[in-house]
Order: sequence, then structure tokens, then C-alpha cells
Amino acid sequence: MRCVIARYPFDLTKSGVLASMKGVTPEIVTGESVTIGRRRYPVKQVGQVITRQDRRDFTGSEVVRAMARLGFTCHEHPEAAPVRVPTPLQTASALLGAAPLDA
Repeated sequence: MRCVIARYPFDLTKSGVLASMKGVTPEIVTGESVTIGRRRYPVKQVGQVITRQDRRDFTGSEVVRAMARLGFTCHEHPEAAPVRVPTPLQTASALLGAAPLDA
């Protein structure tokens, strides 16, 4: 499939992207991401690997559009784990060195 990323045309295939990303360790996902194989990569990392261009040269949406057209699953935001915020009583107890209270 022919696509344009950073004003340059690329002929990409799903198998070619899989081969390019094989052995690449995923970075921490903080924004848009794409699932390739069993791993979830930031779109900028994928774009850098498959185009061999600097990440500042293209947008994440260009890579998302290309990966979606190839059949990869794209994600808008990372899945965040719920954050447990301690109550004021738990915070005070922790500061005084008391045993933690379960709420």
C-alpha cells in the first residue's frame, strides 16, 4: 500500500511492518499507540523505525492513518491504571509512622 508520511511516499505492507518491528523493544506509551504483533508501540517509534526519519519530521496522525489502513489496531490514549488517593487520615497516619489504615 502506498502512503505519504512527512511528504515522502512509502510502499508499506503489513508483513513488512511486522518484519521491521521484530526485535524492537517498545518504549513507554504516553499518547497514541499501535498494536503490532502482541506488543503496543508509540506511533512515533513505529514511524521512526519504518520510515527511518526523525520523529520531528512527521505527525502521529500520519502514522496512525497508515497503520489503520494496513489493518493494525490503533489506540488514542494509553490505558491508565486507577490511582488510589489516600484520605487525609491515612496521610496523617503515614506521616506519624502508624500502621496503614485500609479504607
